Amino acid sequence: MKNINGREFLARLKVLMPQLTAYESSGPNKPFFTVLAAFLLSLTVVLISQSYRGRENPDEFEAGRVAERDVIAQFTVSYEDVEATRQRFEAQERMVPAVFHYIPRFSEEMMNKWRHFTTLIINFPHETEDPRGTFYQIIEENFPEYFSLESLDFIYQNIFNLEFLALSDMVLTGVLERGIFMMPQSNILESFNPDVVELVRHSSDRVERERIRYDIIISSDKKLEAIQNSVFFNSMSPQYHDSILHLLPPFITENVFYSPEETVERLIEARINIEPVMKFIERGQPVIRKGFIITEDNMMELRALNRARENDMQSLISTALLFLLLFLFMLIFLGKQITGRSLKDTEIYLISVLSAVYIIGTALTHNFHLSFNYMPVSIFIPTALIIMLPAILIHSRLALVLAITLPMGAFFSGSFDAPSFIFALASGVTASFVLKGAEKRMDLVKAGLNIAGANCITIIAILLSQHAGAGVYPGLLFWAAFNGIGSGMLVLGFLPPLEHALNAATSFRLIELSDLNAPILRRLFTVAPGTYSHSIMVANLAESACQEIGANAVLARVGAYYHDLGKMETPYYFVENQADYNPHDDMAPRQSVTVIRNHVKLGVEKARQLGLPMEVIDIISEHHGNSIITWFYSKATKQEKTPVCVDDFSYQGNPPQSRESAVVMLADLAEAAVRSLDKPTPAKIEEFINELFQSKMEYGQLARSELTFYNLEIIKKVFIQVFTGYYHSRIVYPKIDKAVNNALKTETVAAE
Repeated sequence: MKNINGREFLARLKVLMPQLTAYESSGPNKPFFTVLAAFLLSLTVVLISQSYRGRENPDEFEAGRVAERDVIAQFTVSYEDVEATRQRFEAQERMVPAVFHYIPRFSEEMMNKWRHFTTLIINFPHETEDPRGTFYQIIEENFPEYFSLESLDFIYQNIFNLEFLALSDMVLTGVLERGIFMMPQSNILESFNPDVVELVRHSSDRVERERIRYDIIISSDKKLEAIQNSVFFNSMSPQYHDSILHLLPPFITENVFYSPEETVERLIEARINIEPVMKFIERGQPVIRKGFIITEDNMMELRALNRARENDMQSLISTALLFLLLFLFMLIFLGKQITGRSLKDTEIYLISVLSAVYIIGTALTHNFHLSFNYMPVSIFIPTALIIMLPAILIHSRLALVLAITLPMGAFFSGSFDAPSFIFALASGVTASFVLKGAEKRMDLVKAGLNIAGANCITIIAILLSQHAGAGVYPGLLFWAAFNGIGSGMLVLGFLPPLEHALNAATSFRLIELSDLNAPILRRLFTVAPGTYSHSIMVANLAESACQEIGANAVLARVGAYYHDLGKMETPYYFVENQADYNPHDDMAPRQSVTVIRNHVKLGVEKARQLGLPMEVIDIISEHHGNSIITWFYSKATKQEKTPVCVDDFSYQGNPPQSRESAVVMLADLAEAAVRSLDKPTPAKIEEFINELFQSKMEYGQLARSELTFYNLEIIKKVFIQVFTGYYHSRIVYPKIDKAVNNALKTETVAAE
């Protein structure tokens, strides 16, 4: 770090002291809290409005009674019809079949027993003394309690017939393959498909699923029926019929079992895939009609509206976030980024109040039921009025931003639907443009007519998009036109008090201040005629130059008119008001400088007393900047023996901070200087003005004015053109001989 000595430290501290003092003396950020308060108030009103919007008291209505008033849906609602959804669930569940699994292991066990039985029959010893008794004994030993004696008698008749055994094997295999169902209790299956069940067969490489009707299911009590059907199907001989009916039933047992787990899974899948029955209530749809009997469906819709409003936290959160974004936008972006300058506190207050009034007004207006169909809510909101005020008082670009953001805020907070948003947007954007170049208050009435025309075109477009009937157009067109014209008329009433409250330099107020018959200017003409003439010339120069560079020409003209008001207190101390005597000849240079530079301070005080706009006061305070009063500085250096401090002979103002102020400074300097030229010619004027401009640039008087080199060249050309025309050369008129003059008089008398 570079070491600094004490003198350098004190010099730097002197530079920093004004900044430190300003920082320490600055109080709370009032504009910040004003904007915050305005938006918190708006947010509170909007959220309260949203919470009560569309909410009805169910106790006021009862099914079966005649409705005493209408209930109209204020927003679109979708809700689930619980009863219809329940019925759909039950219907879908009734379509789900109970699931049964075929277990091959049980069939294999039965077939093994059958094979063991057939093996005994094939190897039966027929040579015994009592073959029937031996048969009974062998069967009873190997298959105890399988057959009764009566059954064995029927079986014995055909059992040793190989054809009978083969046919019996085929029937048994077929019946077991079809599956013998073990049916659960009937109440378990009542909630499932009453017509079919699902049979699942597992093999090594695949799973087969088959739906089987209840009427063809084979259960334990239907074994004989299944055997009979198979016998009939295979066209068996009648002699085998009784034998096979007694032989096969013991070998047929259940091999298909109910699966509650998989059945429940199917039921869950069905429920997941079931869409609930949703019903919709459109915005503007009558839920309850006056004079009609209230039905259960009406009450269900009414409760759905209330539930939707109570549970609409998403809308409330989105509204709060939107307002937070608008709040940040107001604090961060409004100002220099849009208008090219920082907004004054009063301007921030105005924007905050207008925004809060607009948002709150839209929220409250939305709750009123409109008597016309297709009517947007914003047709009752003077959006153009809210936009025209900042367009006039602050800046048109700022008004354009508000024309977009405010309707958007009302739209996302639910106060505007799409047609209302479009209408408000069109009205606001039009209002931000129609006042461009307006200089008379009658232009506000014309602007209202233009806005009315834009409103009518917008409402026609909206109605065409909604396919509205022809009878709707006249009423809405009337309100659309009234909205525009009324906004223009209201601006006429609100603008004057706001102009004075904000001390705004609007074009209308500047035009009024430019009236040379104003009492203060008439007094300037009387007290200091030279200063008055000088101010008029400076105004002409500044106005012409500002017109060419695109600055505010009216502001420059008014600033030039009033820039030397301070000279009214001591007019004869200024050369333009002097005749033969100059008071400074008898004064010390320091006394003269005090009188000369004091006219800036006196002019600012006089302007404040008159309530002039701050932009005009800035021109008065900056039109000399902190430049040196060279005449008296030079005189002091010649008279005083000690070194003369330049600051003692400099103006104590700030250099110009705007283009208009800088142009007035240059015009003031150029007019006074060119007036001092002896026989000014265009060449002399151009050379002299170049020197004046160069000196101001060298002393840093134009550094903060935002004037470009291109602007300075244009200003030079304008000044040279004006001065050349003003100081143009004139012809020398010849003197007329006395004899000729007498002759002309005689001829004139004779002619009369």
